[in-house]
Amino acid sequence: MPIRYTADVEAAVRFYRALGLELGDSSRPGTWVELPAAAGMLAVHAADPDNPAGLCQMAFEADEPLEDIAARLREAGFEPGPVVDEGHGRSLRVRDPDGVWVFVNRNDRELYT
Repeated sequence: MPIRYTADVEAAVRFYRALGLELGDSSRPGTWVELPAAAGMLAVHAADPDNPAGLCQMAFEADEPLEDIAARLREAGFEPGPVVDEGHGRSLRVRDPDGVWVFVNRNDRELYT
């Protein structure tokens, strides 16, 4: 899931809904809104001067223990941060090969919806 950061959540939600995305779950304070679509895709592309590495952060929702994912990352040569409790469940973060933070979440929808 790409995370698009914006200065105006309400305007961004209106924009992406006008593009056809649906209104999904949101945090109680309104600082986080999910906008599901019929399908999604992640593409990995080489960086260039017009599109430098790190234009967007990614978050993945896990259905397995985060400790297992952290162990696989370590085995592959990447050092994740600690698994932490969040307002939405538990998460860990790790830098990808370009140094961009990637988040892995084990969400508990009852906590933030």
